[in-house]
Amino acid sequence: MHIEKLVKDSHEMAVKKGFWEDQNRNVPEMLMLIVSELAEALEALRKEHNAPKFTVDDLYTDLQINLTDDEYVFNILSWKENFEKSVKSSFEDELADVAIRLFDLCGGLNIDLGKHIELKMFYNSTRGHKHGKKF
Repeated sequence: MHIEKLVKDSHEMAVKKGFWEDQNRNVPEMLMLIVSELAEALEALRKEHNAPKFTVDDLYTDLQINLTDDEYVFNILSWKENFEKSVKSSFEDELADVAIRLFDLCGGLNIDLGKHIELKMFYNSTRGHKHGKKF
């Protein structure tokens, strides 16, 4: 999925869920919410809470089939229960939250994140080893 679609979908979901009722969102607050998701990722890492790859793959497959096959019987309650039991609050889940919040912010501020990432990656390719720093 292209980053432009992820930005658009993340922002649309946030709007739909009421996070943009005030059109003038507090950008510093939104940045700190991104930081809080990073802190949650750190805690999951410290607790070695990772999402089992086979469960993630199964959940993803079920979701993709549901989105593409009209005859597939999708039990959303069972899917949600499996997600909450195995994936929710894992390191990977918290990193996804970081990206979703970042994408929402970029969507709300009309920032072309994909373009900025490409520009920054090219710029970084022109820099020295570790950008001239120790780490």
